[in-house]
Amino acid sequence: MNVTRILNKVYFSPRLKEIEQYADHAGKLQQDVLQRLVGMATDTEWGKKYGYASILTYEDFKNRLPIQTYEEIKPYVTRLRAGEQNLLWPSEIRWFAKSSGTTNDKSKFLPVSRESLQDTHYKGGRDAVAIYLGQNPESRFFSGKGLILGGSHAPNLNTNHSLVGDLSAILIENINPLVNLVRVPSKQTALMEHFEPKMEAIARETIRANVSNLSGVPSWMLVLIKHVLEKTGKQSLDEVWPNLEVFFHGGVAFTPYREQYKEVIRSSKMHYIETYNASEGYFGTQNDPNDPSMLLMIDYGVFYEFIPLEDVGMDNPRTYCLEEVELNKNYAMVISTSAGLWRYMIGDTVKFTSKNPYKFVITGRTKHFINAFGEELIVDNAERGLAKACAATGALISDYSAAPVFMDKDAKCRHQWLIEFAQMPNSMEEFVKTLDATLKEVNSDYEAKRQNDLALQLPEVVVARKHLFHDWLDSKGKLGGQHKVPRLSNTREYMEEMLRLNR
Repeated sequence: MNVTRILNKVYFSPRLKEIEQYADHAGKLQQDVLQRLVGMATDTEWGKKYGYASILTYEDFKNRLPIQTYEEIKPYVTRLRAGEQNLLWPSEIRWFAKSSGTTNDKSKFLPVSRESLQDTHYKGGRDAVAIYLGQNPESRFFSGKGLILGGSHAPNLNTNHSLVGDLSAILIENINPLVNLVRVPSKQTALMEHFEPKMEAIARETIRANVSNLSGVPSWMLVLIKHVLEKTGKQSLDEVWPNLEVFFHGGVAFTPYREQYKEVIRSSKMHYIETYNASEGYFGTQNDPNDPSMLLMIDYGVFYEFIPLEDVGMDNPRTYCLEEVELNKNYAMVISTSAGLWRYMIGDTVKFTSKNPYKFVITGRTKHFINAFGEELIVDNAERGLAKACAATGALISDYSAAPVFMDKDAKCRHQWLIEFAQMPNSMEEFVKTLDATLKEVNSDYEAKRQNDLALQLPEVVVARKHLFHDWLDSKGKLGGQHKVPRLSNTREYMEEMLRLNR
């Protein structure tokens, strides 16, 4: 008996008919979400401040409320973490998803409500399974267990009733107990804080399990897979778990890892599904294995707006609702959610590839960054690190750029810094160590990825010849004016061009 077929028919297949409504009723679905969110938050401190009781249309909403970044909501988050309630959202806020920091903070703490867990994050996970089963009617997904690779959490401000940590840990902590019957590892193991013993414990618990599906960040999951293969002496993961059939992945781009996954999972029946489940909400699921774009999930507890990329940073940027976007144009995504984030710009940029239904690809961040391994390194982090490294070694920098070196077959990866020195450091070793240590101090995600050199190794510094960056800009026809060297890049396109000139 195929239990998956029965469960799909009863619990998952009916949902696909609702998702089909995305194609023809997107505007109505999103308007319903906005009205529901505004209605629920009318009597909160935020709702009273902005007169939610008299907001009737989207035009009212966007004309009444300013665009928010973390700096604007931080005072509310500080009060919520201290125990105040009914500030941004009416229900109790007990959980805070820890994300990478801003210019002024090592970490961000994003409120997570019970509603956002149910109507956004968990709903997204269920829909990802529903979409997958709809595409694969012969699947035996529930004949095995799901291996979910997540983070850890800790008490919020040393209180027992409130938690702060990775979103994945918050999801595992609050998951329906019945789900634990079809997932591994145990909750205790899944929530272990330290990565290296966690990988050992997960491998030990799951090697003999019947694992049919994986969920997690590609870079971390690859480390676990290599550990499992090393412990078992197998060449391919399907030799360990012969019923493995799908990996739901997200968090960082999958492209750099695709070929490596083909090497460690050789089964022809393996599927890969991209999902977009951020700390702020669950936004998209890949619904066609031949199309890298994701379906925008529009009937969750999230109302979407979009700012043209060229308007980002302006005092009064243009903002558009879903029905107003254009195809193949970069937008910064703005969300309002059932966790009390209102017109919040999350920092991701997207481009729509379809309107019927609305499908999109993630195109980057609103600022220069490196997020090849989930470290979310921003320019401010880089500037602080380089400043301290220079102060410690007497170095002076004329120009620089940095990019990731993606994992090789031995799971080795690092950041590569191309630096033109006006004055060389008195010790390159000390320069690199200070840069690395400072980045750990100012960015908690970088610090986590560098732990024990498991997912990210020590930075590499390549000394640039004199005038390299000038010559590179000249080769691009971008000398003078507002043209600048890209400080951080999430791909190696610019870095490889520069290195070819560095001879």
